[in-house]
Amino acid sequence: MLKEQTKGYVELPRGGYLVETSQGYFQIGSPPETIKDTMAEKRTPLVFILPNKFFHVEKGISTAELEFPIYFNFFLRQKKTTIICTSEQKDQLLTVLKESLMGPEEINLESEYLSGAEAYGFPDMKAEMNYFRSYKGLDDVVDFKVFNGSNEVSIGDVVIHKLPSGDFSIRDGSKRTEIPGEVGFNIKFDIGQRLEEPFQAPLLGITCLGPSHGFDPEDNTSGFIIWLNHQGIMVDPPVNSTEWLRDSNVNPKLINHVILTHCHADHDAGTFQKILEENKITIHATATVMESFLRKYSALTKIPKKELLELFHFQPIIIGKPVMINGGEFNFHYALHSIPSVGFEFFFQDQSFVYTSDHLNEPEIHDKMYKGGFLPESRWKFLKEFPWDRRIIYHEAGIPPLHTRISYLASLPAEIQDKITVYHIAKKDMPSGTRLKLAKFGIENTVYPEITPPRHIEAYNLLDILSQIDIFSGFPIEKAKEFLLMVREEKYKRGDQIIKKGTLGDKFYIIASGNVKFEGLEGSSELVPIKRYGQYEYFGEASLVLDLPRAADVFAETDVLALTIEKNKFLQFIRNTDLRQNLIRLNSIRDSNSWKTLIESRHFKGLTSHQVTQLEMIMRLSRVNAGSVLVKEKAFYDEAYIIRDGKVSVYQGGKKLAELSDGDFVGEIYVISKKLASNYTFTAETETELYSISQNELIQYIKKNPGVYMRMNTVY
Repeated sequence: MLKEQTKGYVELPRGGYLVETSQGYFQIGSPPETIKDTMAEKRTPLVFILPNKFFHVEKGISTAELEFPIYFNFFLRQKKTTIICTSEQKDQLLTVLKESLMGPEEINLESEYLSGAEAYGFPDMKAEMNYFRSYKGLDDVVDFKVFNGSNEVSIGDVVIHKLPSGDFSIRDGSKRTEIPGEVGFNIKFDIGQRLEEPFQAPLLGITCLGPSHGFDPEDNTSGFIIWLNHQGIMVDPPVNSTEWLRDSNVNPKLINHVILTHCHADHDAGTFQKILEENKITIHATATVMESFLRKYSALTKIPKKELLELFHFQPIIIGKPVMINGGEFNFHYALHSIPSVGFEFFFQDQSFVYTSDHLNEPEIHDKMYKGGFLPESRWKFLKEFPWDRRIIYHEAGIPPLHTRISYLASLPAEIQDKITVYHIAKKDMPSGTRLKLAKFGIENTVYPEITPPRHIEAYNLLDILSQIDIFSGFPIEKAKEFLLMVREEKYKRGDQIIKKGTLGDKFYIIASGNVKFEGLEGSSELVPIKRYGQYEYFGEASLVLDLPRAADVFAETDVLALTIEKNKFLQFIRNTDLRQNLIRLNSIRDSNSWKTLIESRHFKGLTSHQVTQLEMIMRLSRVNAGSVLVKEKAFYDEAYIIRDGKVSVYQGGKKLAELSDGDFVGEIYVISKKLASNYTFTAETETELYSISQNELIQYIKKNPGVYMRMNTVY
């Protein structure tokens, strides 16, 4: 139940504010899925006021997610949505809405098909989009009202004033309400059942991230993970999927690929969040879908498309050309939808799987579209030849004409229904008396299809773990052969002590599964979180390389499977590499209590232990006197800094703009990554201890960790 505050407005559970006026409900800000909050109370507004900042880059969350409110108002209420904003915000949002409501202006799919326009099933995409569109343009569904020179907008008797502070004043007759101009967001999702032990990715499995659609207040929006060869592939992750995975005890590092099928908010919102996760991921999409994604998120974030593209690996889909992902053979096709949308099938060992994506799969309508000239003959035949013979079928359903009627799926033969898991539909809309299965949300409901394991699976798994360890990246195949011969498996129960502080080091450890915690570290206290490591992280190397006693007690926080290498074999393994010197340098940095500095920093707080270790590997400790100029305005520089202890001021044109302190990043990450001249002067105000990082090493680090790049992207 939404309760009005004494200030005259309601704060929505997912973020944003709602105020009742004589012209109906007005909503300030629209974080993802807030329509579910207002729908549940039958208070869905027709008027939205955009906040000052409507995209939080550090979390990948838009607070102007208006696609679903616009759909709801137009299709279900037959009314236009009014958006109140600045002229600059209007330009940004127009780009976003054009992509999602209208689709790309220019489409040329020939280069996306292996056989070009002659390919079997080649669509006339413009014709298909026109068939589904019940409006001519954006003017039919949305009305923009831009603040005038006095920073006011009037709707009937209601006057909205943008105050100098950035807040909003809404005057409605004699009633006046002031509402904050900055809108936060509250991550709200049901995690289902949290696993007691960290999730072990299977050889083959499917985890539902959400079974329903964007208008269902009872369930998460649709999306899922395909587990192949113990690694995950996210398919259209819904918003907040990465937080949900962590809370469910699933290591996000297990997921290294995303398939982006199309650019509606319920399918692409979680993709941007995943980009900002721990590792640089690979996104699979057609060039058309990727261009839409880049235009949309460049408009939202104001980050140039070229710079966005550097945050992830883009693997273009070529239809008709199979691609291997985590050992599975994937084939893609264009589905039948209101904007370009991609479906796919994959084959792995003796299993086959097909996913429709958002797709109208009804032969009668295909026939109608063919007769009406919307479908070329080969496209018509392709759509009618849906691969019902696949062993696992994940099929969307929903409200026609954009989606497949659930009644059609329920009319299929029983042996086909037995293979179908239905997505994109609310529980209340699932018919009884069918053999169809509704997808079940939650990591505990992961489906594990039967499969024959590949040959050499044990060696594959060991090499896969080796490939995940950053300090061994670039090692030649000869080293991989050595690794297979020397590594051993050791199992520990929850609570077991793995290493005792003060003892001599005898092994190097890699965590294959589970979590460990370190106790007794220098600088540890109740105010500093215990150091924890998880899957694909390593420990125990320092005492081996430096021939020193163990620096901490290490306990199994969960059941742990560790890969171990004996000391002499480990030292032999890293011979003739730079790793020994790098590990010595890492240990000296850690002696300065770098861990505490980084995890308490406003820029680096929230980094995973793996990201902290990577950063520590490239840091060097230095000290400067008061008055030292670290970076000079309009000058090029090849080092950035993190303050360990001291004060640094930021100047531009002689004017002091900010003061930085312990844990803050000194420099401009965009400027240094592009090797440009500085816009500011950074001067040490006191004697200051700093961690310096060379330009080239920092560039390599942020390439691997795009989310950290966003955290460091401070504007003074």
